[in-house]
Amino acid sequence: MTPTPAQFEQMVLVMREVLRFEHPADRVLRHYFQRNPSLGQRDRGLIAETVFATLRRLLWLRWVAEDDAVNARRLLALSLQRLQGLSARTLEPLLKAADRDWLASRQGRDAPPDSVAADLPDWAWQRLVAERGADWVRDFGRALQQPAPLDLRVNVHKLKREAALEALAATGIEATPTPLSPIGIRLANKVTLQNHPLFQDGSVEVQDEGSQLLGLLVGAKRGDRVGDFCAGAGGKTLLLAAQMRDSGQVYAFDVSEKRLAQFSPRLKRAGVSNVQPQRIEDENDPKLAKLTAKLNRVLVDAPCSGFGTLRRNPDLKCRQSEAALAELTAKQGRILDAAARLVQPGGVLVYGTCSPLADENRAIVDAFLAAHPEFSIDPAGAALTAQGATLPDSLNNAEMLQLSPHEHGTDGFFGARLLRRKA
Repeated sequence: MTPTPAQFEQMVLVMREVLRFEHPADRVLRHYFQRNPSLGQRDRGLIAETVFATLRRLLWLRWVAEDDAVNARRLLALSLQRLQGLSARTLEPLLKAADRDWLASRQGRDAPPDSVAADLPDWAWQRLVAERGADWVRDFGRALQQPAPLDLRVNVHKLKREAALEALAATGIEATPTPLSPIGIRLANKVTLQNHPLFQDGSVEVQDEGSQLLGLLVGAKRGDRVGDFCAGAGGKTLLLAAQMRDSGQVYAFDVSEKRLAQFSPRLKRAGVSNVQPQRIEDENDPKLAKLTAKLNRVLVDAPCSGFGTLRRNPDLKCRQSEAALAELTAKQGRILDAAARLVQPGGVLVYGTCSPLADENRAIVDAFLAAHPEFSIDPAGAALTAQGATLPDSLNNAEMLQLSPHEHGTDGFFGARLLRRKA
C-alpha cells in the first residue's frame, strides 16, 4: 500500500525516534500513537508495518545509504523502493527533489558483505558462523527478515484446541493447529483479537509456538509447586498455571513491579487463581530463601540478547552489543545458580533463552552442570513428546531444544531440562 504524503511524514517522525535506540521500537510506536490519537487504525497499521519492515533490513539499508545511514527520510524511501517495490514515480509526491536525486544514485550498490546481507551485526555473524556454519546463518538471517506469524496458545484449563479452532472459524478467522505445539494455533492473517470473545474470556493468549514449547518443557502437573524465575509479562506463567488446571502453586518472580502489575487482569481473564506474583530485588533476594529446595519445578526464561526474536524485535540488533553479551552471560549464570537452589531433590529445572548464541545457551548449561553434579540433562525431545508435541526427527532425539525460524517456523528459542538427583 502506497502511503500518502501525510502518512509518510508520520513515518519519518516515528523513525527518527526509533533510530535513537533509546527504547524498544514497539514502545516508541505505542507512545507515538498515544500522543497522536487522531491517527486511524489504517494509518497506525501502515506506519507500524513500514517501520518494522525497515528495521528488519536496517543494516542492509544503511549499507546502501552509506553517508546517509541515519537519515530517517531517506532510509524509509529506500525501504519503500527496495522492499515494497514502489517505483520512483510513485515515490515522487513523498520526496523533495534532492531526496529523489539521492535515491536514484543508490542503484549500483547490490553486493553487500555476508553479514549485511543477513542483516546481522558483524560480531553476531562471526560468532554464529563459527558455531553453525555460514549456510545456516544465511538461512537464519533471511528468515529473520520476514514478519513473524501470529500464534495463539489455547488455555487448556478452559477448552480444547479443536473447540477454539471452531470458534475462530465461526467468526471468519482462518487458523490452523501449530505444527509442533499441541496447544497452539496459527492464524493465516494478522487480525485484531482484543475484542474477540475467545481473547476476552481468556480462552486464548498470543504466544509464539517456540515460547509454548519452552513452557511445555517444564512438564507442570496438577498439585505441583512451580517457580517462574523471570516471569516477565507472564505468558509462560499462564501456560504453567493452565497445565496445572489451577491447582498447586505458581510463584511468578520478577524484578519489575510494572510487569507484575499486569498479572492481575490476565490471571482473572485466564480463570486461574494459583499464581502468586512476587517482586524480587535480584536473584539473591532474601524472600527466595523460604522456598529453598521446596519447588517441584523451576523455569528460568533468562534475560538474553533476544536475537531469536528479531522478526518481532528487529531493533534489538542495533541495541545489543558484544560487550552487553558478556554482561548478559554473567547474569544468566548467576540467575541459573540461584534458581537451582529452589529445586527440591528429584525436581526439574528448565533453562531457556530466545537466542541462538551458544554463549547464552549451551555454554551456560555446561558451566552449570560442571559446578552442580547433583543435576543432569533430561533429553528435551523426549520430554516434549511426552507433553504431546509433534517434533521432527532433528528435535525428537535432541538433548536440548534449539528452535529457529528457518527450520521450525518459530522464534529462535533454546531450552535445556535438568533433573536434580533424588536425595
